[in-house]
Amino acid sequence: MEQRITSRKNPLLQQARKLLSSKKARQEAGLFAADGIKLLQEAVRFCPGLETVILADGVEAELPPEVKVYRVPQDVMASISPMESPQGALFLCRLPEQKPFVPQRGMLLLDGIQDPGNLGTILRTADALDVPVALLEGCADPYSHKAARATMGAVFRREVVQTTWQEAGRACAEQGIPVAVTALSRRAEDLRRSPLNQMAVVIGSEGRGVRKEILDGADAELVIPMNPHCESLNAAIAAAIVMWQMKSI
Repeated sequence: MEQRITSRKNPLLQQARKLLSSKKARQEAGLFAADGIKLLQEAVRFCPGLETVILADGVEAELPPEVKVYRVPQDVMASISPMESPQGALFLCRLPEQKPFVPQRGMLLLDGIQDPGNLGTILRTADALDVPVALLEGCADPYSHKAARATMGAVFRREVVQTTWQEAGRACAEQGIPVAVTALSRRAEDLRRSPLNQMAVVIGSEGRGVRKEILDGADAELVIPMNPHCESLNAAIAAAIVMWQMKSI
């Protein structure tokens, strides 16, 4: 049964605001918040942790019977939604249990991908191409509302593994999986000539690329061939090219 909320100071709405704006709040509560009708539909299909849905007046959604539903006026929804043009649906999900890192051939390691839109796009593409991904230090929170929205539901459909370079590098070495990094250097090889499906490939941050610590410990350096007057590619685009090449071999 729906419950109605009209006060912007309601504790649930205050909690939703905190979850939308603070990683610390998400970790302490064990919850994250996301918004949008399409994303809610994906959560209904794929997220067992969907707990609470807040709907604006006039917005309808098919929801499991165990989900708590709250109805708010349009102006109240506008006061809590992070979107400029709210779609009228905001929902809370339990954070999934963190899974241990398992090295795999033909996987991506993301190093310091700080832009939530780029991170979400990479996770969405990895889901589409069925490429395993692990997040190293310095990445944006995949459960921020911006990253979750950019995944278009991939954050619900696939496990998001987070680890450290120390752990990932050691595990790959123990399993005999070469680690390659994308880099603009003289010794970097054209990625089309490398067996990416046998490697773990590191994609570096938007600003500084792959950390020196990882560069120094890598088994190979790869470059995406491009027009000489172009210096670099967006991290999400570079990751998409690497993943497509992984699946094309």
